[in-house]
Amino acid sequence: MRFLLLAALIGLFGCSTEMEFQPASPEQIKKTINTSLDDWHLNAANAKFKPYFDLFSPNGIYIGTDQKEIWTVEEFKTFSKPYFDKGKAWSFEATDRNIYISRSKQVVWFDELLSTWMGTCRGSGVFQYNDSKWELEHYVLSLTVPNEKMDSVIQTIE
Repeated sequence: MRFLLLAALIGLFGCSTEMEFQPASPEQIKKTINTSLDDWHLNAANAKFKPYFDLFSPNGIYIGTDQKEIWTVEEFKTFSKPYFDKGKAWSFEATDRNIYISRSKQVVWFDELLSTWMGTCRGSGVFQYNDSKWELEHYVLSLTVPNEKMDSVIQTIE
Protein backbone atom coordinates (compact mmCIF):
# COMPACT_ATOMS: atom_id res chain seq x y z
CA MET A 1 0.00 0.00 0.00
CA ARG A 2 2.83 2.42 0.86
CA PHE A 3 4.44 1.68 -2.46
CA LEU A 4 1.25 2.60 -4.37
CA LEU A 5 0.86 5.83 -2.38
CA LEU A 6 4.51 6.75 -2.97
CA ALA A 7 4.21 5.95 -6.69
CA ALA A 8 1.06 8.07 -6.96
CA LEU A 9 2.75 11.04 -5.23
CA ILE A 10 5.85 10.78 -7.42
CA GLY A 11 3.66 10.60 -10.51
CA LEU A 12 1.61 13.59 -9.41
CA PHE A 13 4.51 15.84 -8.45
CA GLY A 14 6.93 14.50 -11.03
CA CYS A 15 4.61 15.55 -13.87
CA SER A 16 3.77 18.99 -12.49
CA THR A 17 6.75 20.76 -14.08
CA GLU A 18 5.96 19.26 -17.45
CA MET A 19 2.39 20.53 -17.20
CA GLU A 20 3.28 24.15 -16.29
CA PHE A 21 3.51 25.30 -19.89
CA GLN A 22 0.16 24.89 -21.60
CA PRO A 23 0.72 25.94 -25.22
CA ALA A 24 -2.10 27.82 -26.84
CA SER A 25 -3.36 27.01 -30.30
CA PRO A 26 -1.38 28.45 -33.23
CA GLU A 27 -4.31 30.76 -33.98
CA GLN A 28 -4.34 32.10 -30.40
CA ILE A 29 -0.56 32.57 -30.40
CA LYS A 30 -0.73 34.52 -33.68
CA LYS A 31 -3.57 36.67 -32.34
CA THR A 32 -1.60 37.42 -29.16
CA ILE A 33 1.57 38.32 -31.07
CA ASN A 34 -0.34 40.48 -33.58
CA THR A 35 -2.05 42.38 -30.76
CA SER A 36 1.22 42.74 -28.84
CA LEU A 37 3.04 44.18 -31.86
CA ASP A 38 0.18 46.50 -32.83
CA ASP A 39 -0.01 47.79 -29.24
CA TRP A 40 3.79 48.11 -29.11
CA HIS A 41 3.85 50.33 -32.19
CA LEU A 42 0.89 52.33 -30.84
CA ASN A 43 2.68 52.82 -27.51
CA ALA A 44 5.62 54.40 -29.35
CA ALA A 45 3.30 56.68 -31.34
CA ASN A 46 1.58 57.75 -28.10
CA ALA A 47 4.85 58.07 -26.15
CA LYS A 48 3.94 55.42 -23.56
CA PHE A 49 7.46 54.58 -22.44
CA LYS A 50 6.77 51.92 -19.81
CA PRO A 51 4.25 49.84 -21.82
CA TYR A 52 6.52 50.09 -24.87
CA PHE A 53 9.53 48.70 -23.02
CA ASP A 54 7.53 46.21 -20.94
CA LEU A 55 7.18 44.06 -24.07
CA PHE A 56 10.94 43.47 -24.18
CA SER A 57 12.74 40.64 -22.46
CA PRO A 58 15.27 41.94 -19.90
CA ASN A 59 17.91 40.65 -22.36
CA GLY A 60 16.16 42.16 -25.39
CA ILE A 61 18.05 43.57 -28.37
CA TYR A 62 16.88 46.32 -30.74
CA ILE A 63 18.69 46.81 -34.05
CA GLY A 64 17.92 50.08 -35.84
CA THR A 65 18.50 51.23 -39.39
CA ASP A 66 21.98 52.68 -38.79
CA GLN A 67 24.84 50.19 -38.77
CA LYS A 68 25.83 51.41 -35.29
CA GLU A 69 22.37 50.84 -33.81
CA ILE A 70 22.64 47.55 -31.97
CA TRP A 71 21.25 48.16 -28.50
CA THR A 72 20.50 46.17 -25.43
CA VAL A 73 17.08 47.04 -24.07
CA GLU A 74 18.70 49.28 -21.44
CA GLU A 75 20.75 51.13 -24.08
CA PHE A 76 17.66 51.50 -26.25
CA LYS A 77 15.72 52.92 -23.29
CA THR A 78 18.43 55.54 -22.78
CA PHE A 79 18.43 56.45 -26.47
CA SER A 80 14.62 56.55 -26.69
CA LYS A 81 13.73 58.34 -23.46
CA PRO A 82 14.16 61.91 -24.82
CA TYR A 83 11.80 61.11 -27.71
CA PHE A 84 9.16 59.66 -25.40
CA ASP A 85 9.57 62.61 -23.01
CA LYS A 86 8.64 65.00 -25.85
CA GLY A 87 5.24 63.31 -26.10
CA LYS A 88 5.71 61.40 -29.35
CA ALA A 89 8.41 58.91 -30.20
CA TRP A 90 7.81 57.42 -33.66
CA SER A 91 4.83 56.13 -35.55
CA PHE A 92 5.09 52.79 -37.33
CA GLU A 93 2.01 51.00 -38.60
CA ALA A 94 2.11 47.44 -39.83
CA THR A 95 0.68 46.97 -43.31
CA ASP A 96 1.58 43.28 -43.56
CA ARG A 97 2.84 40.72 -41.08
CA ASN A 98 3.88 37.06 -41.10
CA ILE A 99 4.16 35.06 -37.89
CA TYR A 100 5.92 31.72 -37.54
CA ILE A 101 5.67 29.41 -34.53
CA SER A 102 8.24 26.88 -33.31
CA ARG A 103 7.26 23.27 -32.71
CA SER A 104 7.46 23.82 -28.96
CA LYS A 105 5.11 26.82 -29.29
CA GLN A 106 7.46 28.75 -26.98
CA VAL A 107 9.33 30.71 -29.68
CA VAL A 108 7.77 32.87 -32.38
CA TRP A 109 9.49 34.84 -35.12
CA PHE A 110 7.91 37.36 -37.44
CA ASP A 111 8.45 39.84 -40.21
CA GLU A 112 6.34 42.89 -40.96
CA LEU A 113 6.12 45.71 -43.45
CA LEU A 114 5.68 49.08 -41.80
CA SER A 115 4.40 52.44 -42.96
CA THR A 116 6.81 54.97 -41.40
CA TRP A 117 8.09 58.53 -41.83
CA MET A 118 11.03 56.92 -43.70
CA GLY A 119 8.69 55.20 -46.16
CA THR A 120 8.18 51.47 -46.12
CA CYS A 121 10.37 49.67 -43.60
CA ARG A 122 10.64 46.06 -42.55
CA GLY A 123 10.61 44.90 -38.98
CA SER A 124 11.50 41.39 -37.92
CA GLY A 125 12.02 39.78 -34.59
CA VAL A 126 11.72 36.94 -32.13
CA PHE A 127 9.43 36.42 -29.16
CA GLN A 128 9.94 33.85 -26.44
CA TYR A 129 7.38 32.64 -23.94
CA ASN A 130 8.83 33.34 -20.47
CA ASP A 131 7.12 33.26 -17.09
CA SER A 132 3.57 33.11 -18.48
CA LYS A 133 4.04 35.90 -21.03
CA TRP A 134 5.48 36.59 -24.46
CA GLU A 135 8.63 38.73 -24.43
CA LEU A 136 10.31 40.42 -27.36
CA GLU A 137 13.86 39.09 -27.43
CA HIS A 138 15.13 40.60 -30.67
CA TYR A 139 13.84 43.25 -33.09
CA VAL A 140 15.40 44.48 -36.32
CA LEU A 141 14.18 47.57 -38.19
CA SER A 142 15.43 47.98 -41.75
CA LEU A 143 14.73 50.16 -44.74
CA THR A 144 13.32 48.53 -47.81
CA VAL A 145 14.96 49.56 -51.07
CA PRO A 146 13.35 48.76 -54.42
CA ASN A 147 15.85 46.88 -56.59
CA GLU A 148 15.62 49.46 -59.37
CA LYS A 149 16.76 52.19 -56.92
CA MET A 150 19.59 50.24 -55.32
CA ASP A 151 22.37 51.80 -57.46
CA SER A 152 21.38 55.33 -56.45
CA VAL A 153 21.13 54.30 -52.78
CA ILE A 154 24.59 52.76 -52.93
CA GLN A 155 25.97 55.96 -54.46
CA THR A 156 24.32 58.05 -51.78
CA ILE A 157 25.75 55.90 -49.00
CA GLU A 158 29.25 55.99 -50.46
